[in-house]
Amino acid sequence: MGISSGKRRIVFNSPVILGFTAVCFAALLLNFLTHGVTNALFFSVYRSSLAQPFTYVRFFGHVFGHANWEHFIGNIMLILVVGPLLEEKYGSADMVFVITVTAFVTGLAHFLFFPHIQLLGASGVVFAFILLSSFTSFQEGTIPLTFLLVAVIYIGGQVYDGLFVQDNVANLTHILGGIVGAGLGFLGNRKS
Repeated sequence: MGISSGKRRIVFNSPVILGFTAVCFAALLLNFLTHGVTNALFFSVYRSSLAQPFTYVRFFGHVFGHANWEHFIGNIMLILVVGPLLEEKYGSADMVFVITVTAFVTGLAHFLFFPHIQLLGASGVVFAFILLSSFTSFQEGTIPLTFLLVAVIYIGGQVYDGLFVQDNVANLTHILGGIVGAGLGFLGNRKS
């Protein structure tokens, strides 16, 4: 599917990544329009009663919410750069699976271990994609050097930041996202 303009046409090349971006943008607009109510209800995860149906929505929905424009741009730019290449290699269904598993794992971990802190944003998905991308040239019986370098630089950096830097960044989410991406990349490439 594409839009033509003379000899060039715009192609809808990555439906999952573009759809994910659109949902994140819509969540950001809703957050601004509702002065944070939609982020609190749907697009962030925090400890709440398991009897509340929205608790389960938030386990997955937190990856769509962003605190502000800068937060959104920081995550979405990386997703738009890495995501289409991954979707082309692994397919749309696998990308939905990676996003869903990453959302659930990071949401559940945050729910259990950080009960009084609200988590939102797609950074876990970003880290999953970054580590998954290092498996694009994987061959059976080998470990890509790019994977080792990315793991040391990104995961090591997040461990360091988590221990020594006091900021509002959810380093555990980044680490878990990276682990999900690496694990799924290893398993997915092993099967093929």
